[in-house]
Amino acid sequence: MVALLLAALLVTGSPDPGDGYLFKTLLVRAAPGELLELIDLYKQRMPVYEAGGARPFWMRHTQGDQWDLLLLFPMGSFADYYSAERMTRRERAAQESGMSEADFERELDSRIAWREEVYVVGPALQVVDSAFSAGSYYHIEAFIALPGKREALLEERHMENAYLAGIDRPLNLIFTRVAGAAWDLYTLGFYRDIKHFAGSADVSDERKEAAARAAGFEGADYIGSYMRTLIQWHRDTLCTAIR
Repeated sequence: MVALLLAALLVTGSPDPGDGYLFKTLLVRAAPGELLELIDLYKQRMPVYEAGGARPFWMRHTQGDQWDLLLLFPMGSFADYYSAERMTRRERAAQESGMSEADFERELDSRIAWREEVYVVGPALQVVDSAFSAGSYYHIEAFIALPGKREALLEERHMENAYLAGIDRPLNLIFTRVAGAAWDLYTLGFYRDIKHFAGSADVSDERKEAAARAAGFEGADYIGSYMRTLIQWHRDTLCTAIR
């Protein structure tokens, strides 16, 4: 009970909680030659995840960072996710699947070379679900802020969304760290395909400049340079949906 209360406080006290919806982000790099088998293993496990509340959203890396798969598990809150009811449902579904949670973890261990987890708060589940339903090509940017710059970085991410709105581009969903890995926040952009992702190239320089200034930047050419005054670490990754 103490752990659950502490977890709830972490969620409540996190910066920019938005709607306060909690997710677990899991990144994995497959062992050599095991990626397709790892994907199949997670596919087989989806009914168990669904019985326990909701199946994760997931994607496959195409270029960028070192990981192969990102899974975004809807939790709601620590207290909800680890409630006796949901834990019982997960355990029952695992038993009915013929593979216990311990056996599943052993199978994962034999196919995963590296993993990282970070708990984040972000938009409401319905918003995230709608975004994943509408897009199958994703752009992820993960950040660690300079000391004392976390709030400024979060504000910059909102400014960039205002800029994107000004040039009629898809907005990014923003997720902020509660616990786990070192990131302070990451953003997810959703697109139909790589052509849609690259569509900003068709926007005129004049329109970009006006939108950047309206969003609070000095100009369109200053968006990236301003962001880099706030961070010590940044990764971009492009991903596709897993069918």
